[in-house]
Amino acid sequence: MRYPPLTEAAQTVDVMTDDQAVDAWMTHLEGARGRRPRTLESYRMALSKLREFLGGKQLLLAEPAELEGFAGIWLHKRGVVARSRKPYVSALRGFYAWAHGRQLIDRDPSTELQHPKTAKPLPHALSLASAEKLMWAPDLATFIGLRDATILALLMGCGIRVGGLCGLNEGDLRSVEVDGKQRLVIRVTEKGGKERMLPVPREAEMLLRIYIDHEELKTLDRTVVDRAGRPDKLLFVQTVNSAVSADQWHGEKLRLSRHAVWRIIQRHGEKAGVPREERHPHAFRHLFGVELAEDNVDLITRQDLL
Repeated sequence: MRYPPLTEAAQTVDVMTDDQAVDAWMTHLEGARGRRPRTLESYRMALSKLREFLGGKQLLLAEPAELEGFAGIWLHKRGVVARSRKPYVSALRGFYAWAHGRQLIDRDPSTELQHPKTAKPLPHALSLASAEKLMWAPDLATFIGLRDATILALLMGCGIRVGGLCGLNEGDLRSVEVDGKQRLVIRVTEKGGKERMLPVPREAEMLLRIYIDHEELKTLDRTVVDRAGRPDKLLFVQTVNSAVSADQWHGEKLRLSRHAVWRIIQRHGEKAGVPREERHPHAFRHLFGVELAEDNVDLITRQDLL
């Protein structure tokens, strides 16, 4: 990206020395912004490194390309990883925005400076041992336990996202013929409104059919309208919501939320002794991917299912 050259006036800035400018900014941060001493020390160090990079050139005369070079390759070559470069970028953007606001410079050279992108840590997969423990954790003698076990079985057996699971209605359950046998599949709508049909493992299908036929579920008014405007019944319900009055306790108000599913995973995972790093929905999807790989399912099919 090309930047316009500094004006002649800005090229001869001598209103403040570097030390004076940095000290004035620190005073502003401490007094007006309430920044902590540790943050101030970090920002001062970042500007000190920038002065080293500029080789004697005044901080207030720095060009956008110089800031990019400093926050990028220069710090990288000195072993500062992307995550650790973020405070440097924050210091530069804060300092030059302040200087521009004080009219010490006629334009802010840090406006195009971006925080470095950092790679997300690879999520843990749910181990088969943990999956088995988790499936035995809910009390199947209770309606809530049956609901939770069904949810866990679908998350692990179908690789479905939590958002897709919470959005399921009974109308999304279909019976299809696969290799001459009837199989239950679910129609899932997930990111971007994309629909896919996912086969339900036999164990999960059994739990799902028992859940739908449970007497306690039949007492609830689960009537909703599907995406085509037709009447339907939501699938997974919440049984407690203190924010909703009794006369409103029906339809979409009963739909289980994503946060509720997260709590279900945490509660049963802790009870079963599942490691904390495995107690999240993404770990279930990774288990699903590993299982398919070990069953020699080809990559394209795996991607379609996931």
